[in-house]
Amino acid sequence: MPSLNVSFTEEELEGVRAAAAAEGKSLKQYLHDLGIREMQRKQFVAGATEWAERLRGEFDEAFPDEVPPAERGNGAAAA
Repeated sequence: MPSLNVSFTEEELEGVRAAAAAEGKSLKQYLHDLGIREMQRKQFVAGATEWAERLRGEFDEAFPDEVPPAERGNGAAAA
């Protein structure tokens, strides 16, 4: 199975060890899971963005008075 070596400063390693211990995991398992979680998070965000884009037209029709934040003028109050 492929593996890699990761370099940390002493302070960084201390923080990572503490985070792993807080989750009840070994350092190796914690770092493995961290990478997997980030990959899954990116997939989720991409899927949510795609879903929102597909529904944008329907939302705009249902709520024609809503203005996206990027298109609001200065001083416009947030809903």
